[in-house]
Order: sequence, then C-alpha cells, then structure tokens
Amino acid sequence: MEKQVVLRDIVYPEYECPVVPAPPALEELEDRLQRLRKRMVEQDLSHMVVYGDREHFANLMYLVHFDPRFEEALLVISLDKDTPLLLVGNEGEGHLGISPLIQKGRLRHERFQTFSLMNQPRERSRQLKEILQEEGISRYAKVGLVGWKYFMPGEVDVPLHTTDVPSYLTDILRSLVSPSSVVNVTDLLIAPSYGMRSCLSPYEIACFEYANVLSSESVKRVLKGLKVGMTDFEAMQAARYTGFPLSCYMSIKSSGNQHYGLSSPTGDKICLGQPCSISIAHWGSNVCRAGWIAADERDLPQAAKTYVPVFAAPYFLALREWLRNLKIGVPGSYLYQLIMDMLPFDQFNVYLNPGHLIHLDEWTTSPIYKNSKEVIASGMYMQSDIIPRSSIYGSSRMEDGFVIADEGLRKRLLQAYPAVYARCMQRRCFMEDLGFELPEEVLPLSNMAGIVVPFFLRSQCVLSFV
Repeated sequence: MEKQVVLRDIVYPEYECPVVPAPPALEELEDRLQRLRKRMVEQDLSHMVVYGDREHFANLMYLVHFDPRFEEALLVISLDKDTPLLLVGNEGEGHLGISPLIQKGRLRHERFQTFSLMNQPRERSRQLKEILQEEGISRYAKVGLVGWKYFMPGEVDVPLHTTDVPSYLTDILRSLVSPSSVVNVTDLLIAPSYGMRSCLSPYEIACFEYANVLSSESVKRVLKGLKVGMTDFEAMQAARYTGFPLSCYMSIKSSGNQHYGLSSPTGDKICLGQPCSISIAHWGSNVCRAGWIAADERDLPQAAKTYVPVFAAPYFLALREWLRNLKIGVPGSYLYQLIMDMLPFDQFNVYLNPGHLIHLDEWTTSPIYKNSKEVIASGMYMQSDIIPRSSIYGSSRMEDGFVIADEGLRKRLLQAYPAVYARCMQRRCFMEDLGFELPEEVLPLSNMAGIVVPFFLRSQCVLSFV
C-alpha cells in the first residue's frame, strides 16, 4: 500500500553530545599522502602541486591538516623526496603548528611572501621558480596540478590542460616543464567514483558527525525560537554559534531577502505568512530547513493554503524514496530520474543535482546527474540536498548528511568510535518511526535527520508517514 503523509506532533529526540574530535593522527595523514603517491605513480606523475586559499582550503586540509586563513598556500609533493614542502605567506607561518605533520617533522615548510597580503613585507623569500626547481621540477618532470575544479568535455577545449589555479603560478610551472606536462588532476581528490576524498575513513565520519550535530542543533534552536516580529538577526542569535569553522555563510531567508539565494540575515523582521529557510554549515556539514512562518495552513496566503498536500507531502515522499534507494551499487542516474519523475520540473523546479557529495567543503562533486555512469559506493558522504522551489509554495527541505557504509566500514566505525555508531543507529530508529525505510548501509549524521517542519511557528509538528 502506498505511503501517505500526515502531520504529527513529536518530541525531538535527544542524543548524547559528541566529543570534539581530535586532530587527525599522524598515521591518518601519512596514509593519505602515501595513497596519493600511489596515484601519482599510476598517473606517471613526478610531482603533484596542490593550491589552496581561504575559500578553497579543503584539499590542503585533507592532505596535511593546514588551511590558509588570510592567504594562499601551495603543497609540493615529489616522488624523489620523503617529505612534502608547504609554501605559506607571512601570517600562514604562525598557523603551521596545527598540522601534526609539522609537529612531527614530516612536512617541510618555507615562507613565500607573494602569498602574503598586499604591502606586507615581501623581501625575505626566494622566487617561486627557484623553489620549484629545487624540488626537482624541471624539463623532464610531469606535474599534476590540483585546484578546486576539474573540467568536463565541452566546457573548455582541452580539459586536462585547463586549471583554475592562478595563472602566475601555472605560468611558472609551464615555463619549467613542457606545457603539456602540467595536467589538471583535481579529480584524483574529488571525483565521485575514485576521488580520495569521496571515500571516508572512520575518523572522517566521526568528525563530520560532530559537525552535523553542531549544525543541526543550531538550526533546531533557531526554529524553536522563531517569533513573528523579531528580526532575522535576533532569530539567528539562537544558533549560539561556537566559533567552529563554517564552510559557507549562515543564512536565513525571510521577509527582507526571500527572493535572493544564499543571502545572509538582513535585520528585517520575521513576518507571518511568508516562506522562510534556515541554513547552517560547519566544516563537514550543512543542515537546512525550509517552510513557512506559520502555525498552520490558516496563516498562509490563499494561493499557498494547499502547501502541505500539494507541495511538501510530495517532496517528503520523494525524499523517502531517495533514501530508500541510497544503496551501494545503485546508479546515480537512477536517483536522478527518481526525483525528476516524482517531482516534475514544471511543478517543483529541482534544478541542481538531487543530492551531492560533501566533505570539509560544502560541495565536492555529485554522482547524481542525468545519464550518470557513477554508482553509489561505500564511504560516500551524501548530502540530501534536494531543492524544490515554487513561486507559490516557496520550498520544503530536509538537508542533512548521510554516510553510505558497507558492513566492513560499519564494523571499523563501531570499533574506533562506538558512541558515533550508536548515535547513528538511534537516528535510524527515529527515522524509521516516522516511516522511512533506510538501507542498512545508510548512517544519518544529523540530529534533525527525518524531520521536515512545514510550519515554523509550530516546530514540533512534522511530516510523517502512515
């Protein structure tokens, strides 16, 4: 019998508070670098050069646990040298100690002041050309360059030789080797099927569960504290931001900015009968909810009074089917078509990928797209980022993080982080009580997993299945 969607009052589940994860062990980071070196050999690369800046930090953070704060940074890995070299600017030098590799002498570093902010001291560093030559980058080298994007056929003329790394760095590399020997290998880190960051370790799962708990508890507090007449600034104070790094801006869309995507709070008042969305994304998570500033359908505009049966309920059903099919081996194209069929574009306008991979950065890549040849694999960390939109009904959302873990990965997680595993099982039980049917490999990381609130002024009233 087909599932039906109903409104149901709940008591929000309480989960044990997770422990703040420790920095990655030296062994974790050295394993990542060793696996990267293996990829270099397979690709016939003598060197890999990884670029990062404040916005595009995740590849560097993954490999050496260092993120540029005000500046840029460059990691140079040579097959002929035991330890990589990290180039940082003036202020980056003071931040180096966060890396366990630096602490243990397993990562060399050098000040390269061109990475510093304008008009800071710039006279105490070597030229980049000299540094790279000393690392063995010369005429016969083959260099894999990692930025934050790789390019698809049809986007550019030669995807393999197109890079988003700044030209002043790329030009120097191409002057030292044959231009054809500098290739974009960003895919080795982020491609859905084989990218290193697309398959989580138990340590990463524990870190991202912590981030999901921070984000979901913040969103929950904002929801429960919403009142008509307060400003969106006042509403977001309930998030109680701790200072844990964010992967994108905290956002709330209400009366002042509801027609703009990705907008920060504006100071405008929360008004009855208007759509609203709230999003909070710490490193490794993004939790978002969308609904209406209303207690029930009587507070909605006349045209939107059928919001739940016509818009939110079909979305909830589609979300249930998406999760029910989030299984190892399922093609991404199947999940894409499932959403397109259940949420027709002319009514729900789902334009972006219905689900994507997430890591330290909010979006890495996605195996879910039209005609995708990718398949869901163990270790993938999926964001349930399915975004329906309507000029009449606004939106509805349950955006949280879910890890796909086969039996082996689940056993490793249980052994290394039993409390994390237990909370994932408790979240599964809660979602199943709401009527979701989760494959055994799906681990919910968010404390709001399963919860869709259509009317924000009645946050205990959620969608459920019968």
